[in-house]
Amino acid sequence: MILVAGSTVARALPTCFLEVLEAYARHLTLERDLAPHTVTAYVSDTRRLLEHAALLGQQRLDELDLRTLRSWLAKQQTMGRSRTTLARRATSARMFTAWLLRTGRVQRDVGAGLASPTPHRVLPSVLRPDEARSLLEFAPGPGEADASAAVASRDAAILEVLYATGVRVGELVGLDLLDVDRERNVVRVLGKGRKERTVPFGIPAAKALEAWLTSGRIRFRTDSSGNALFLGVRGGRIDQRTVRRMVHRRLADVPGAPDMGPHGLRHTAATHLLEGGADLRTVQELLGHASLTTTQLYTHVTTDRLRRAYQQAHPRA
Repeated sequence: MILVAGSTVARALPTCFLEVLEAYARHLTLERDLAPHTVTAYVSDTRRLLEHAALLGQQRLDELDLRTLRSWLAKQQTMGRSRTTLARRATSARMFTAWLLRTGRVQRDVGAGLASPTPHRVLPSVLRPDEARSLLEFAPGPGEADASAAVASRDAAILEVLYATGVRVGELVGLDLLDVDRERNVVRVLGKGRKERTVPFGIPAAKALEAWLTSGRIRFRTDSSGNALFLGVRGGRIDQRTVRRMVHRRLADVPGAPDMGPHGLRHTAATHLLEGGADLRTVQELLGHASLTTTQLYTHVTTDRLRRAYQQAHPRA
């Protein structure tokens, strides 16, 4: 068995397919500098495509054609894959064939003509402003000099930062002490593709961070803590799973609030910014979206909420 970016590739694949898959994984990791889970997703999709080609009797890269790509997607559809999954796999195929052409492994990009199914855009669940307040007010600050108070202080700071900045959970756990400018109330975030951006935060988040840094973090700090901003109970950098569990647990205690993880707080922050009058370009920059199209999803969320409020309140709705 050969390991490729965390995925296991069967020996049944032709040798040239195995070799190109290894090279593609290195490209995504070293040259594109994509996150490990993103590399795993793209390599997994590409592996499935090459396995499909091998089942059709293809043994060389130059035998890949548009019909092969389309039949692969059609097979995915018969297996009940969602339109969103099919769209992502079509994107994976186009990325792979474009890379094959750029690196001289094939003479033409057969994926350029592959159309993507239009994915259904599911409106994200978001908290109402009063639910967000309940979530943040519920999280207690440090009141005692023990480990449970330190956890409460850390969790309060994490919730405030997630809601104030809309950062991704991976970005949050990657923050270091020097990334927080406590004088200007801004945080430096390293986003997707290692693109850096600066995001402001408000006074409540500043106070929560101050409490964590002055009295909470010291309880967990060890020689292995390094410069990590948020620590786990053993002193290492906090894990994304710990943050997700905490957010779900805290929201379970907010009456009527939808169940969501850290990404739900990111959706909530974006929605509340737009409802408060922020323009799309500003929200795009704050969230670190590469495309404005992604940010525009939140306009549908705010419009949908406005429509519901109108239907409930207007006598002739």
